[in-house]
Amino acid sequence: MTLTRREFLNRSGITGGSSALSALIAFGADQDSVRTATVPQAWKIRETTVVPSVCPYCAVGCGLLLHVRDGALVNVEGNPDSPINRGNLCPKGAAVFQLHVNPNRLTRVLYRRPGGTQWEIVDLNWAMDRVAELVKRTRDETFVERGPDGKTLMMTPGIFSLGGALLDDEWNHIHQKLMRGLGIAAIENQARI
Repeated sequence: MTLTRREFLNRSGITGGSSALSALIAFGADQDSVRTATVPQAWKIRETTVVPSVCPYCAVGCGLLLHVRDGALVNVEGNPDSPINRGNLCPKGAAVFQLHVNPNRLTRVLYRRPGGTQWEIVDLNWAMDRVAELVKRTRDETFVERGPDGKTLMMTPGIFSLGGALLDDEWNHIHQKLMRGLGIAAIENQARI
């Protein structure tokens, strides 16, 4: 009898899995924990409310299924009914859950004074006012109406805008309008660099 590579891998996988499962049970693992380990996704999303959504990143608009239990997000997966992604997600879309629940995610404004060595927690309104003040001052000091050849420029070379690949479409759109309105010509995105 000739055994193909595919048949060999199928048989060895079944044999190996059965052996490992038998060893777990023989060495004292209870059958309920073994059974739970084989179907983690079903238990994870059990008794959740499924909310269809759209991935906030790039302009593709992949469909997501958000699983919510007691007001908390417990799982994010691709929506198989979406004609765009058919349940598949890119790495950014697959990381939506981790970005939401990450304990290292910053939830307060940190500020380091000029010349300072320590970060301090400041009020969000103060930080927004400070950014607005610095942007206005820099724009006013560096704004160029006409170039050396007399051409109309109406721009500021003193501010550079660098966006990131994890910024969503809505932010990128309004950010682009704000930067252009301020006369900022040096606008780039980390995804292109």
